[in-house]
Amino acid sequence: MTTAVERVRAGRDGRIAALRAALGAAGLDGILVSSLPNIRYLVGFTGTSGLLLVTRTDIVFISDFRYRVQGADECGDVARVEVDPVSTWGRLWAILPTLEAADQLAFESSSVSHQDYQRIVEAGARWHWRPTIGMVEALRVRKDPAEVALIRDAVALAEGALHQAIAAIRAGVSEATVAARLEWLLRDLGSEGHPFETIVASGERSALPHARASRRELSRGDLVIVDFGAIVGGYCSDITRTFCIGPASGRQREAYEVVRESNGSASAGVRAKMRGGDADAIARDYIARRGLGEEFGHSLGHGIGLEVHEAPRLSRTADAPLPEHAVVTIEPGVYREGWGGVRIEDDVYLGLAGPEILTTFTRDLIEL
Repeated sequence: MTTAVERVRAGRDGRIAALRAALGAAGLDGILVSSLPNIRYLVGFTGTSGLLLVTRTDIVFISDFRYRVQGADECGDVARVEVDPVSTWGRLWAILPTLEAADQLAFESSSVSHQDYQRIVEAGARWHWRPTIGMVEALRVRKDPAEVALIRDAVALAEGALHQAIAAIRAGVSEATVAARLEWLLRDLGSEGHPFETIVASGERSALPHARASRRELSRGDLVIVDFGAIVGGYCSDITRTFCIGPASGRQREAYEVVRESNGSASAGVRAKMRGGDADAIARDYIARRGLGEEFGHSLGHGIGLEVHEAPRLSRTADAPLPEHAVVTIEPGVYREGWGGVRIEDDVYLGLAGPEILTTFTRDLIEL
């Protein structure tokens, strides 16, 4: 029985074919891929340095000596692997003249530094280069069943770690200690890393949507936001829960219930082909009707996959329709400066039959 990782690997030919079709539609002979998540998506390379050239007839992966063995192991069944001990860019300029029909070429403007752009326009002047944005990302947004399975596994792993970490969320323990315990559990249970720095924010600091865990000690009466994720097979999960140290006050419980209801409505109501702005409005309009609209300042959510923040966007200004088979976050919150905040975040798969909420950890307020 094949694993989800093996099925993702087996699907690379289809991804390359889809990219080549997009290149042909754009009148391009090839594309230089420099975004590491995009390289991983196309050929499976998991290292930190490399270039991928995809033309209508060739696929060439170029890296340095550190990845001679790894590159061949991860990419050799899909791409020709070239290793240069001095310069990957130098090897690119040596390879390009040997390729057939490689004149009109694209580069990924969102992941090319100014220094690398200078290399393209100077050393690569004999070719015609066109900047592109989102050509590979447009393919990545629609997850195949193997990718969804890996995200599902990342969700389950993260939830398992949170269940165990709850014992550390108590008065007298610092935010940093809670974050460290949770991150240790994630690793111990098999997470390949942390998609982002774990957020633990308590008391007044819970009003900071992207607070860093500090040395502040949790106190009785605090709201505590915990925002974290896991990585399985390169794919991320992203989950947030809010706890209360001791019994919640009426004001805290009221804010929590507003966020919980808005999360539930949006998670159940979001659909593929719906505008990102309309999805955002499901939660935002409910929060506004409850009189807390000014306290929900960020967007409703974003796509997740090989990166924890990727397309599509679920925000007030997002006019594009949500693609079928995307996995998105639903994360409404309310934040009052000097008082605290509440956020509940779930991961949702936009299948043909409707949304599937991958997150199962209770959304009821847990008082510790």
